[in-house]
Amino acid sequence: MTRVNYIKTVLKDEVDIKALACVGIGSPLADITRRNRGNGMNAATTRENDKAAVPRVKITINPVGMDRPRAWLAAGIEDFRQATAVSLAYGMFWVGLSIAITAGAITLGLWHWLLPMVAGFMFMGPLVAVGSYGVSRALEANRVPHLGDAFGAWRPHAGQLAMMGVMMMIFFLAWIRLATLLFALFFGFEVPSPATLYSSLLTTPQGLGMILVGSVAGGILAFGAFAISAVAIPTLMHHDLTFMEGIEASVRSVARNFLPMLLWAAILTVCVLVGVMTFYIGLALILPVVGHASWHAYEDLVRIDVIDEVEPLRG
Repeated sequence: MTRVNYIKTVLKDEVDIKALACVGIGSPLADITRRNRGNGMNAATTRENDKAAVPRVKITINPVGMDRPRAWLAAGIEDFRQATAVSLAYGMFWVGLSIAITAGAITLGLWHWLLPMVAGFMFMGPLVAVGSYGVSRALEANRVPHLGDAFGAWRPHAGQLAMMGVMMMIFFLAWIRLATLLFALFFGFEVPSPATLYSSLLTTPQGLGMILVGSVAGGILAFGAFAISAVAIPTLMHHDLTFMEGIEASVRSVARNFLPMLLWAAILTVCVLVGVMTFYIGLALILPVVGHASWHAYEDLVRIDVIDEVEPLRG
């Protein structure tokens, strides 16, 4: 190698080393650059994996006839017969809780809240029946149901069921606010004695007017709650879906089968009223039966098809 070539080689190596020192191997800037590039690649890979990990589903609503609500009720009675002990224990739990809440309201002098709270039970009923859905699932799997199937049925899908609980609570609170407003409009801000109030409801224009307006407004709210929850909770318990997909299945079921579902809503309302009129005791039987029946209604109405299977992650 000549002297000139040797000098050129040395100078070239020195320039390369300086370049590497600025942005190349071994410098802090290079390390940060490599980490950012790696994080970007990892984030992109994570996003692709997330997309692959969530299957897409197709929700199909089956048409049903006017005879199906009675069939659902008969199926609910049969489930209760096959799992009498567990179903009755679950129903008695809610009876005891209802009696305790009523006693607490009377003790605290909040007896005037009892009527709207009892009427508001219709809004929370679908959530209360979660345990009955679990018992029906166990029966379909040819297992002997136990208390864990009833009281632990919510655990696998706790997050989505909690979101449904928030939705139903919104309806319940709206009803309580509406009932308070109606009471103030018809009776003023003074709370009369229990005897005076309950006698006035059926014997005075103010009481009859409040019952009429409250029934219409409450019925509209109750049907809205029914539309979003009729089969939403069983759908969430049976499939790994979001609560909005469950609401979609429920609303579409009511829309496609409006008259049968209207009949089903009327049956549920009558059943709950009978249970309440027996000082909650009847709910020990009625609540599990209508819960089992609602599970069979869901199975009759909703079909879920997975159209994109989860792809295995490649390392």
